[in-house]
Amino acid sequence: MNTYQVRLEGSEEIAESTMAFHFEKPSSFSFKAGQAVDVVINLPSGQNASHTFSLVSAPFENELIIATRMRNSVFKHALGSLPIGSRAEINGPMGSLTLHHDLARPGVFMAGGIGITPFMSILRQAAKDQLPQRLLLLYSNHRPEDAAFLVELQRLEVKNKYFRMIAMMTRMSASSRSWEGEIRRINEDRVKRAVQDLSAPIYYLAGPPGMVEALRETLNCVGIDDDDIRSEEFYGY
Repeated sequence: MNTYQVRLEGSEEIAESTMAFHFEKPSSFSFKAGQAVDVVINLPSGQNASHTFSLVSAPFENELIIATRMRNSVFKHALGSLPIGSRAEINGPMGSLTLHHDLARPGVFMAGGIGITPFMSILRQAAKDQLPQRLLLLYSNHRPEDAAFLVELQRLEVKNKYFRMIAMMTRMSASSRSWEGEIRRINEDRVKRAVQDLSAPIYYLAGPPGMVEALRETLNCVGIDDDDIRSEEFYGY
């Protein structure tokens, strides 16, 4: 694993209590879509602290982007307080939640909340490459306010004819926005209907550990073998 010194180029709110951070991309840094990095920053105490983040940016882009829920932790507070131009350390890349190479087999992504981040990298790269591989995203959030990158994902559907998204909300009673999409959780019936026209897909799961385990059990219940499931759990995200 290599270490790089990078500059914070910018930050933005991408959903309620969710921020994206844009770092410069070193000329020697290369990675595969879906991989992650460790971000190391200096805390107010003078100590260094690190956190693992999947990269939102795709390999073709000229910056490194991470996104995270802004929890009440020392690391997140320090990250959110970094002035533009601050220096940070990036270690990586790491991780194997990358798209398989057999174009004949579709990829089905199942994400909860900020678990969408590795799939953003994959989907951005697939659109850029005009990859002739069927890709399906089942994206679950409590409310539209919580759904990071939702507008971009809708645009990617238009840009990439091989990509389709099914976005679901589970707590619209707590939302102040309108929603014309599905209001439900990802369950066995919804998975069956979503993939009925896909031949031998490979499934990718990302999100909170409890959700990832529940999704794996759901897939097992509809006859999906563990050999066709790849997952990444977001501990402390």
